[in-house]
Amino acid sequence: MDQHAWTEAHAEAFRFFGGIPRRLVPDNLKTGVDKPDLYDPKINKSYAELASYYGTLVDPARAAKPKDKPRVERPMPYVRDSFWSGRTFTSLEHMQAEALLWARNVAGQQCRPLDGAKPLSVFEAAEAEALLPLPAEPFVLARWSKATVGPDIHIKVGRTLYSVPWKLIGRRVDVRSTAVTVQIFHEGELVKTHAALEQGKRTDRGDYPPEKIAFQMKTPIWCRGQASQVGDACREVIDQLLEINALYRLRAAQGVLGLRKKYTVVLDRPTAPLIPSSSHTGASICRVTNSTASPGRSNRPRVNRRYCV
Repeated sequence: MDQHAWTEAHAEAFRFFGGIPRRLVPDNLKTGVDKPDLYDPKINKSYAELASYYGTLVDPARAAKPKDKPRVERPMPYVRDSFWSGRTFTSLEHMQAEALLWARNVAGQQCRPLDGAKPLSVFEAAEAEALLPLPAEPFVLARWSKATVGPDIHIKVGRTLYSVPWKLIGRRVDVRSTAVTVQIFHEGELVKTHAALEQGKRTDRGDYPPEKIAFQMKTPIWCRGQASQVGDACREVIDQLLEINALYRLRAAQGVLGLRKKYTVVLDRPTAPLIPSSSHTGASICRVTNSTASPGRSNRPRVNRRYCV
C-alpha cells in the first residue's frame, strides 16, 4: 500500500463510520511514520496533514510491542476467511462495493465476544456518539515528494517540469501535489504554486534571474520599437528579418540590435547590403556592418560575436 492509498483509506473509513476517532494507533509502517520514537515519533507529511485536518492524534504503537495493537490484528484471519476466501472480483470498485455490504450485513451482524451483542448495534449505541464530527468539506488528498531544483530552475514531479525561483537552484524542496495544484516548499515556506499538469512543462518567467527575464522579454514588437529609435533603415532591416518565422529569427534580430552600441551610424545607413534577403542571417549582417564600418583590416573594430546569431 503506497502513501496515497494509505491516506485515502483513512478518509474513506472516517466517512464510513460517520466520524473520526480522537486517537489513531498505527503500526510503524513507512506510509505513516518516517522515524519511530517512543517520545517523539516523526509522522510523515501526508499522514500528519490528514491528522491535522481531521483534528485527531496519531500515536504509533511502540516498536516491538505487539500487545499495543492486538485488537486490530486479531480480526484479520476472520476478514480473510469470511470476506476474501472463495470470492472473485471483476474490478477494484466491485471489491470495494462488496466490502461495504459485507461489513454491514455480515461482520456487523455476527455475535462475537461482546456479551452476545452485534458489533453494529454496539457501535450505534455506544461508540458513534464518541466520534468527532466530520468536517463540512471533504479532505483533499495530496501526494508529498522531494525534488532538487535543476540548473534550468525546474523540478520534475511525475511527468511534468515546474519552475521554481532561480535563487533555489541546487536546493532540495518539498512538493505537495493534488489533482488541481502543485505547491513547492523550501524549509517549510511556500515558495511557488502551479496549476497541476499531467505531462509537459509549466514555466513562470518571473522565476528566471533578472538578466534572463530581460532577454526573454525582447519580443518582435520590442525589436521593431528599438529599431525605429535607431532609424528608418534599421527598422527596415528588422522588419524584413522578422517578416517570416519571426519567433525563429528573433534571436538574430536581437543580435543585430546589439550592434547599435558600437555601430549606430552604420545601422541607420540605408545601404543595400544591410537589407536581409532570404539567405541573410544575423551573422551575415554582423559581417557586412563590420566591413562597412571600417574597410581596413588592421584598424577595424572587433564585433562581439555574442550578439551575432
